[in-house]
Amino acid sequence: MRQVAALAGVGIKTVSRVINGEPDVSPATRAKVKQAADSLDYQPDLHAGNLRRADGRTKTLGLLVGSVANPFYGTLHRAVEKAATARGIAVFASSLDDDSEREEALVSAFLQRRVDGLILATVATSQAYLAPELRRRTPMVFIDREPAGIEADAVVSDNAAGAALATRHLLEHGHRRIAYLGDLDSIQTARERRRGFLEELGRAGVATRDIPVIVDLHDEASANRAVLALLDSPNPPTALFTSQNLVTIGAITALRARALQNRVAVVGFDDISLADLLSPGLSVVAQNPQRIGEVAAERLLARLDGDQTPAHPYIVPTELIARGSGEIGPHA
Repeated sequence: MRQVAALAGVGIKTVSRVINGEPDVSPATRAKVKQAADSLDYQPDLHAGNLRRADGRTKTLGLLVGSVANPFYGTLHRAVEKAATARGIAVFASSLDDDSEREEALVSAFLQRRVDGLILATVATSQAYLAPELRRRTPMVFIDREPAGIEADAVVSDNAAGAALATRHLLEHGHRRIAYLGDLDSIQTARERRRGFLEELGRAGVATRDIPVIVDLHDEASANRAVLALLDSPNPPTALFTSQNLVTIGAITALRARALQNRVAVVGFDDISLADLLSPGLSVVAQNPQRIGEVAAERLLARLDGDQTPAHPYIVPTELIARGSGEIGPHA
């Protein structure tokens, strides 16, 4: 704050009034202070008196997840929190709801609280806005999706390979008309899963121009409507690849509404609870969100302990679990 005041040519109390949105500051002075704050990448410290310690640490970290509605992130959150708690570190968590317009504001809220590090599932097209924090050596690890515009550690599943594995499984069971049901196409992982699906069809010599590819499904209701429309079409698919667990649930609901759960094959990306209790059991390509959370926490804690090795991605393998729905053969 002293640096902002010096650069703007005003007193510290004036800077404080501007930062806190208090009245009785002229527009010209307010503009001068904001310009100085922006040029210094200044972030107001909301709890400086209570949180700052002699070593400069606050014993907190910020965790940004894609959506609390997705069980994947719940498991991941628990893994991060367990590792952090063992080190006496509190976790501030927030849900992005996969809304790119909220991303920067939520990350800024963490930084204003002077968290020691960040674990982030992001959705915006670029994370270059975090470059000043990297220059300040704020440790950060990206989860589920790799960052764009900056170099930082990332812990991700092999999404394209997992999608190809699911597609190959359906092809091996005789399917050629396989519908793809994808998450928001703005999300990197969704694009990677679509790529893996289409490339595997191409390797098998299956023409993709007539394959139903439906994207921008993000919840059970939208997936349910999309599958019902496919089932009612003149040439319905014999199998579905659902690339996100909420989409999978919507698809299963639609199949049951048409009593087709034993005639149309399904392989989902991401496991869901009670999947083995369905009839037929749900076949999935399972991610390992617990391991993703563990590795992300390990990397962040290592950075906090002084690890200066170059940033790079850490790949957590996926696994095909065959329970019945993906092993249904095509029906005329």
